[in-house]
Amino acid sequence: MQRSTLMRNTIILVLCALAFTAFFTTIAFAFAGRSATHNELIDDAFNTGSSITAMLSESPELAKDTDFLNNLFNSSLVNNNSVILIDAQSQEIIASSKALSSNERMLADVMNIIQNELVIEGDLQYWIDKLVDSESNTLVLRDIVEISEDEIYYVVVVSSIIATDDTVSSFTNILLLSTLLSAFVMMIPVFILIRSIVRPIYELNNVARKFAQGNLSTRAKESYSGEVGELATSFNYLANQLEKSIIDLTIERNRLKDIFDIISEGIVVVDSELKPIFVNKAIDTIFDKVQKRNLFTEKLQLIPFEEVWDMYAVCTTTKEVQENTIDGPNYAYTYTIVPKFDIDNETIIGATGFFRDISEEQKLERTRKDYVANISHELRTPLQTLRGLIEPLADGMVKKEEDRMRYYNIILHETMRLSRLIDDMLELSKLQSRTLAFKTFPFDLNQLLLGIETKYKPVMADADLNFKVLFNSGELPTVLGNPDRVEQILVILMDNAKKYTPAGGSITIATEFNDAENKVFISVIDTGQGIHEYDINHIFDRFFKADRARGKKGTGLGLSIAKELLTYMGETITVESEYGRGTTFTFTLKKVVATSNWY
Repeated sequence: MQRSTLMRNTIILVLCALAFTAFFTTIAFAFAGRSATHNELIDDAFNTGSSITAMLSESPELAKDTDFLNNLFNSSLVNNNSVILIDAQSQEIIASSKALSSNERMLADVMNIIQNELVIEGDLQYWIDKLVDSESNTLVLRDIVEISEDEIYYVVVVSSIIATDDTVSSFTNILLLSTLLSAFVMMIPVFILIRSIVRPIYELNNVARKFAQGNLSTRAKESYSGEVGELATSFNYLANQLEKSIIDLTIERNRLKDIFDIISEGIVVVDSELKPIFVNKAIDTIFDKVQKRNLFTEKLQLIPFEEVWDMYAVCTTTKEVQENTIDGPNYAYTYTIVPKFDIDNETIIGATGFFRDISEEQKLERTRKDYVANISHELRTPLQTLRGLIEPLADGMVKKEEDRMRYYNIILHETMRLSRLIDDMLELSKLQSRTLAFKTFPFDLNQLLLGIETKYKPVMADADLNFKVLFNSGELPTVLGNPDRVEQILVILMDNAKKYTPAGGSITIATEFNDAENKVFISVIDTGQGIHEYDINHIFDRFFKADRARGKKGTGLGLSIAKELLTYMGETITVESEYGRGTTFTFTLKKVVATSNWY
């Protein structure tokens, strides 16, 4: 398509040039030919008139010889001109050519012209225009013959220009036809020449199009001579440089993209019209905590906060950095929007936004505050109790020995409670900081569970609780862990179950081996009061106590310690509960295989 268009346009241009050349040449020839012919006609008429004038001046008597003059005016000696001899004083026609004498209206028109409308240029007195009953221009030439003062004659020569116009038109048509024929004949070599010029340009254009479409390996032929060959060489050089630049830019872009994708912060870059032009991977998940609804625009699907996009607009308008924090019921984000400038650092071309999820940080901060508050509360209670007992003793207000002993027993109990609290806090802190070291190794879980059943069955019986250990999948394989810590976890879970299980209920340790996962699942099941749905997600939090109103004893650290111990051993713990019907805690231990390594 490109080839035919270029070829066609070039040929049309050449044809138009030849046509315009032929047209203007013909017009110029017609004007020049007509002008030359008219001048020749005037010269011929002037010579005819001059000859007759000279003849009459030399032989005045001939002016009286009407027959001679009529024969002369109708002969070939006047060169097909019409001649009239007129008496200047009487305006009487003495002799005339038949062509005029037979047409009275034309003769009258000629008589009127020679009296009123002649143009005088030197020796010439003439008129050129259309006569009455004439379709073409006519030349009327007047010459004066002065024989004496009383005898003056007008020699009038009348010549039609139609014949000369026809001659010029014929020559013009011949010239036009020959010019067009020559142009048609010239088109063959012109076509060949144009094709030889267009073909390399067309091929070079195809190469450029392929390169623009992404085929960076294509190159132009450099075998052409002249400017086209130089153009092909320059194109190939530019193509090589551009290909190298594109490869370098691609590598650099991919490197930057990899860096941005690694960054945990979300990044959104917009242009001057606030249209997103780049986002990193983090932005896809950073706003997962936000409930996205009625988000019909691409922008809000990307960043689901209208105020953020308003800050983008403010940033691009004021060219100032915008910072803020967005808080929600279960999320918190901080963002910084920085303006982007062009090379001259004056024109704004967009903005870059950095988004960071600080939900966990705020949660940790709230946890820290709650932890401090809980520690303060848990420590203040026994300390206040101790102060309330020691001050009366120190002031001697307690007189009776049995009262003093009762006070001492309470002080001892609160001191031991305070000691256990501190010990639990220290142990939990060491577990979380990984400073509490203990080894894991293969041990017999069956023996451990049977020992626990033997030791704790009487204790549970005293509390009117049914306690048993069930091996649902038979004898358990050797597991990897620390038996002392596993027993500690079981004791924590059993004590917790004992606190919230009323008399007549049951506490069961059930085990099951899952061969597919190569794990043993140990569950502590009670028929106690259960846990509310709104409490179950916080059951492993430090100092958390479900149903505080019941005043159950404990530090609120036991379940946190159990979870941290299991995490330390690479295991997990889950809880299932239905309020009013009981609770089940389940944790895992790995089966020891031949290739197992322990530490």
